[in-house]
Amino acid sequence: MTESRTIVFFPEGAYGPTNNCVAIGQVLRECGHRVVFVIEESFVGSLEEQGFEERLMRLGPPPEQAEEPGQFWKDFIRETAPVFRKPTIEQLTEFIAPTFEALCDGARYVDERLGEIFEEVQPDVIVEDNVVSFPAILTSGRPWVRIVSCNPLEVKDTGIAPVFSGYANDDRAAWDTFGAEYLRATAELHGSFSAVCEERGAPRLPTGDFVHESDFLNLYLYPAEIDYARARPLAPTWHRIDTCVRDVTGSFVMPDELVDGAGGLVYLSLGSLGSADVELMRRLVDVLGRSPHRFIVSKGPQHTEFELADNMWGAEYLPQPSILPHVDLVITHAGNNTTTECFHHGLPMIALPLFWDQYDNAQRVHETGHGLRLPTYSFADEELLGAVEQMLADTATRERMHAVAARVQADPGRVRAASLIERVARGGQPITR
Repeated sequence: MTESRTIVFFPEGAYGPTNNCVAIGQVLRECGHRVVFVIEESFVGSLEEQGFEERLMRLGPPPEQAEEPGQFWKDFIRETAPVFRKPTIEQLTEFIAPTFEALCDGARYVDERLGEIFEEVQPDVIVEDNVVSFPAILTSGRPWVRIVSCNPLEVKDTGIAPVFSGYANDDRAAWDTFGAEYLRATAELHGSFSAVCEERGAPRLPTGDFVHESDFLNLYLYPAEIDYARARPLAPTWHRIDTCVRDVTGSFVMPDELVDGAGGLVYLSLGSLGSADVELMRRLVDVLGRSPHRFIVSKGPQHTEFELADNMWGAEYLPQPSILPHVDLVITHAGNNTTTECFHHGLPMIALPLFWDQYDNAQRVHETGHGLRLPTYSFADEELLGAVEQMLADTATRERMHAVAARVQADPGRVRAASLIERVARGGQPITR
């Protein structure tokens, strides 16, 4: 039997990064390793239920009332939602910079607690999936791994569109203007947070970035078919993982309401945060309720605030990996996990992006011919209904997606990621391509 190692995962306090780390952690646990998750207190018990150890932390002072999992970000998104109707360049000042500020505040607040956890757990490797640095990881004296489970535009390059823009990759006209505005909007925060990193023993931040690159191993999550052609190759410690889909317990049983219905079967999910926009969810239900097709709807945290149409079935939260193999099409916010899961299962998409890297994923899916991007708040009723008909009838796209699914399922990304992380845990040395 191979000697067990202790592997700590520290994902951002949202479902996407957490589920990505769970997928890899499941493989490592099956290999006999001790897997510990560092999670926000609002997630307490959720990882233990899946067989992992938990260590709890906070990214801010405790609230007066009990929190739901990821409540901090649900509240933040709800308060900021009106900004999502604006062009992405305007969102830089009104959403992107405030989001980074909240993340940096959390990193400052939790740094001492992280150091305590690492000293207690004694990990052989620390795996983090965040978009800002945590100095305690870099100063722990332990090997660490960075995972990018957002769109890989996060790792900047002059040959690809600017991150958060949603701009076409073959039209550079507005790239420089957007890039300059990003640097202007984040300059003050970047300088102050970089100083915090240095004060606590970590290196200065790279220009324009809020997170460091690992000297040991860096992983990014994106299928080869939609990956970007860079002007400069990534450092040798970077490895691409096509998809990273976790195992879920139990199989999905098709609801009686949908079994005998006519037409295609479509899955609608705007993620745990996007679905909190009740007005948008109500409009989608109203429009899609006129479609001859059937819909499975992930209703999200505001599930009691709207009713589904007769051609729909749904619930607050759904086991997405179990549902996707049964459907023909996905209508999505284009979060990175949902996007890559659609490729894993060979499903075309209709993308309705809301914030962060969702615009970039939506644009990439659209421009590579794997789905359609629609304007989330200004689409015409017939535009959405027509997109559903178009994608369900598009056999060529479906066949290409099935070919991608066959390829990535034959070489599971979560297994490859686990193997690379295990090598770091055992040898404590950089893992290069």
